[in-house]
Amino acid sequence: MIKSFRAVAVVAALLHSGSIAAAAESNGSGSSFVNPILSKWAAAYAAKTGNKINYVSNGSGAGIQQVKAGSVDFGASDMPLKPDELAKAGLGQFPLVIGAVVPVVNLEGVAPGKIRFTGTVLAEIFMGKIKNWDDQALKALNPDIQLPAAPITVVHRTDGSGTTFNFANYLSKVSPEWKSTMGEAVSLDWQVGVGGKGNEGVAAYVGMSKNTISYVEYAYAVRNKLTYGLVQNRAGRFVQPDAKSFRAAADGADWGSAKDFYRIMTDASGDDAYPITATSFILMPKKPKDPVKSRTAVDFFKWSLENGAEDAAALDYVTLPTSLVERIGKYLKDDFGS
Repeated sequence: MIKSFRAVAVVAALLHSGSIAAAAESNGSGSSFVNPILSKWAAAYAAKTGNKINYVSNGSGAGIQQVKAGSVDFGASDMPLKPDELAKAGLGQFPLVIGAVVPVVNLEGVAPGKIRFTGTVLAEIFMGKIKNWDDQALKALNPDIQLPAAPITVVHRTDGSGTTFNFANYLSKVSPEWKSTMGEAVSLDWQVGVGGKGNEGVAAYVGMSKNTISYVEYAYAVRNKLTYGLVQNRAGRFVQPDAKSFRAAADGADWGSAKDFYRIMTDASGDDAYPITATSFILMPKKPKDPVKSRTAVDFFKWSLENGAEDAAALDYVTLPTSLVERIGKYLKDDFGS
């Protein structure tokens, strides 16, 4: 485990050398998936150190573009970049926190965690092949729910989104038709539905509109009191999306052999694994335009990884295992000199 006094020592040394003023700051953008916990950690870090972390929740695609362009000190993305792309862009990458993508609906009389989906049925809904809530495929999965004889309104992301990437990555693994027609990316060529910007936007749309379905990071479903559905996992079980099922999916990830921590955790094996578990990653330039702001960001992420477990749990995320945090600490030291 990275020791907290090391993080404090970094700041103290910089203050002593005059490299930064009494309060430093760093700027980032990207993933709306991770925005709730980043905001919480940034507030706690500012109270502890006086240093400010500014973050704009504008989608993983924007975060990737902006960190590549050097207009922010760090980007956050729920789609990891492959090592060759990182090398070409001069970036490093490390995981920060684990969450999950859940289908959410607005159906009268349906409580959270009661409606069931398979990956194949979700793919057919989001491709526009299943058009009505009382379709036989949905009724067969949900014999105890009175589904309305109403059209399904699909709500999807309009911005470049790591949440979209993980949702599409999962559907590509379970539906050959989805893989061949829609594929996986931060932005898709949607054939049906209406769009919303960010997890915030689609959550708000679903919350206000009857007979809708979308996909959001689990923390947004909880915060917005949305009705989330259960998704059948590879073992054939409909597990609740929660810390236990997210960690069960994460436990199967082989981080030890992952160059630049490139790992995707959807469709994990294991009886208790939630099938659309995802990781948020931080992207940072190895040769930053402003080394002081970069060091401030690195110190913030070290501090958060070590001290942020309680806040993460309160917001329905799962923190990284101790062994992985230790690997990240070595990676930051070797690749960022911090």
